[in-house]
Parts: sequence; C-alpha cells; structure tokens
Amino acid sequence: MIALTAATLFTPLERIEQALLLLEDGVIREVRSRAAYEIPGDCRVIDFGDGIFAPGLIDIHIHGAAGRDVMNGDPDSLAAIERFLAKHAVTSYLPTTITAPVDSTLAALESLANAIDAAGKREDNGELRARPRGIHIEGPFLSHAHRGVHPPENLLPPTVEMFEQFWEASRGHIRVMTIAPELPGAPEVITEAARRGVCVSLGHSDADFQASRAGIAAGARHATHTFNAMRPLRHRDPGILGAVLTDSNLSADIIADGFHVDPAIVQLFLRAKDPDQAVFITDSTAATGMPDGIYRIGTLEMEVKHGVCRVRGTLAGSTLTLDQAVRNVMQFAHCDLEQVLRPATLNPARVAGLAGRGILEVGVEADLVVLSPQGEVRNTIICGAGI
Repeated sequence: MIALTAATLFTPLERIEQALLLLEDGVIREVRSRAAYEIPGDCRVIDFGDGIFAPGLIDIHIHGAAGRDVMNGDPDSLAAIERFLAKHAVTSYLPTTITAPVDSTLAALESLANAIDAAGKREDNGELRARPRGIHIEGPFLSHAHRGVHPPENLLPPTVEMFEQFWEASRGHIRVMTIAPELPGAPEVITEAARRGVCVSLGHSDADFQASRAGIAAGARHATHTFNAMRPLRHRDPGILGAVLTDSNLSADIIADGFHVDPAIVQLFLRAKDPDQAVFITDSTAATGMPDGIYRIGTLEMEVKHGVCRVRGTLAGSTLTLDQAVRNVMQFAHCDLEQVLRPATLNPARVAGLAGRGILEVGVEADLVVLSPQGEVRNTIICGAGI
C-alpha cells in the first residue's frame, strides 16, 4: 500500500487539510486528514510537501495536441496526444471529431472506438498517458449560419438513420454529441441520442429561444463552447444564449483562453451557471504545445499565429491546455484554486457520464494530480501510475 501526503486535498466537493491518500492496486482506499490517523507501518510514504491533491482533470472537447489530430485515429497519434495531456494534469478525455465527409467520420469513429477499448486493458509500463473515455462528435448536425470552420459541404441535416451509422461505427462509445436544435429533424435525433445515454449538447446554432427550449425538452442537457458559434444574445431576442444561461437544468462549457471570450464574459458565465453546471474545455487542436505554423484540423489547413488558430480568418479551436484554463479562470474571475477545480474535474465527468471520475473518494481509480497553490502541475497520477 502507498500513502501519499500533502498540505491540502480538494475532493473537489470537500477540502481536507494535512491530506492523506492510501492507494492499493491503483485504487483509492482512504481519503482523510492525517491529523487524526496513523499511517499503517507497512505503507510506502510519499510526501508532496505543500502540494495540493485534486482529481485528474477531464477534457470533454479536444481535437488534438502535440502536432497530432484525433481524426487520424491511429495509435501513434493518440499516444502522443495522451502523453502531452498527462503532463498538463489531464487524466481522462473525450477525443472530439470535426465535420468531415461521412466516410472519414465513420473511419475516425471506428479507430477511436478501438483506442478506447484498448485503453481499458492497457498497462502504461512507465509511460504515463491520459485515457480516452468516450467520443464527442461535433458535427455534422450543425447550423450553416454558425458553422465556424466546419466545412459547409459536409454539414448534414440530422436524421436518426445517420445518427445510427455514427453510433454503430463508434460501437456505442459516443458520450457527447453537439447539435443545432433548430434544424429539421433535430428533436427526433436528440430524443434518440438521449435515450441511449448520450449527453446531447446544443451548439453551432442559430436557434431562437423557442427552438432552444424545444431542444432541451427533447433531451438536450448541455451546451458547447458557450458564446462561440452561437446566435448572439439580444435583449428582445434572447436566442440560444438566453436559454443556455437561464435554464437551471442545463450545464454548459466555455473556452477560457482569453481569445474566444473576454475574461469579463467568463465571470458572467460563472455567475449565470451554478457551481455544478459550469465546465471548462480546451477545444484544443494539433497546434497545442507546438510553435506557430501550419497544422491540420480534420480535412482543413489551419494557420497558427501567436498561439491563435484560424482557418481563412475564422477561429478554429485553440492551443489551450486545461491546466492553463484553470489558472486563467483564477485570474479572470478572481477565484482561488478550490473554486475553479470542479468545472475541470467532477462537472465534466458528470456531463460525460464517467462514473467514479473527477472525484477523490474511497473505491475509485487513483486518477489525481498534485498542484501548487497557484495551479501549476507538479505530478500526475493515472490509475495509480506515475509515482
């Protein structure tokens, strides 16, 4: 058994001082303060000093990193992405597709499904890698009016039959699906996807308030990169943003890189959504962790200057890492680390239906990070490995 000690632990629902974690076979056996507990004599003790234990971060929207794109789906590309994520405190992630020709999307879904199945069985053998826990399919059921860089020729009207093809190719590994609720056929697809346990997320949408509410009534329960690729908020035409920001049953995510939305908007978002409804994502691309240059996102060529990704002048994902997003929000919203951890850990786990993830409690796999009080990453532990 291994005993890990640190100054503080955020579960993230509870704060524990003089933190102690006991791990055995990659599973957490005790979570408590060592102030009133004697560490068993047969434990190997590792002390992280003034560090802070937190659950491993969870990114539910990522297109790539480290020069690689998830649409390739090949093991080497995903391994490079996963090694990079582990260095940035991410222990679980959802590889996210971008709109492409149907054959390309089906091939990507099949490859990603293989990777997810393999990840559940693998031993890292000293190579620390984040685990893919499901797939986020972003497109092709998106609005032409707010498609972002998604290729217009590959956008499709939503049909249950098309969703069924994606579902079969993924072997049921789709956990999140972004859709524009105003499209003809969207309510039927939302209902069917929700019936299968998919978190249906509203996004890339020109929906008015009524169409947005209809999508929520059909089963949507989340919103994708709030404010970006959405009908703007107007005081007599609240649209999709009005629905997202006021519906207490809807969770929502945001890209807190300082480019996609102004820091003041991050503050507004966190005031509008309850502590258990806000989620931080990266929407990261192959350019993440790389120098400025030309990269690929799906079938598109993307130019990166000063860390900002664009396709023909339009923002195209980000170079953000999730640990940096946490630190950014500490600055943007004048929060401490405890306040900003939940949207990067437990909340995304709940959105994606990842039971036992995003929380430090007895009986769950030991996915955790050691942070400084400023949110800098000191150590990442995945399924008990990394110590």
